[in-house]
Amino acid sequence: QVQLVESGGGLVQTGGSLRLSCAASGRTFSSYSMGWFRQAPGKEREFVAAIARNSAITYYADSVKGRFTISRDNAKNTLYLQMNSLMPEDTAVYYCAARDAHYSGTVYYTTTSQYSYWGRGTQVTVSS
Repeated sequence: QVQLVESGGGLVQTGGSLRLSCAASGRTFSSYSMGWFRQAPGKEREFVAAIARNSAITYYADSVKGRFTISRDNAKNTLYLQMNSLMPEDTAVYYCAARDAHYSGTVYYTTTSQYSYWGRGTQVTVSS
């Protein structure tokens, strides 16, 4: 198993930036394919970004492409989400997620049902 704890959320003005972190503990972080999701009030949880064990392989939702960057530091057991040019519609609770991918260094996942482990989330609020 792996335990995930998000941090770095907060209140920011439109056009601002935040960097979210997700600290992992438990099993070897480098064995997992990782993702970020978000959930706004009254809406379903939606995919934001994913990264394979091979950190050169990433994938983004169209809504954040060019503004957000997902990365990982396996030595620090940490996943990151750099968010730039934030907009009010980015306001949500952001969650990191993990799925065991020891069999493949290139696989990534984009749906909630594909992930086995979740953090509790961190709130991001973008004011207009």
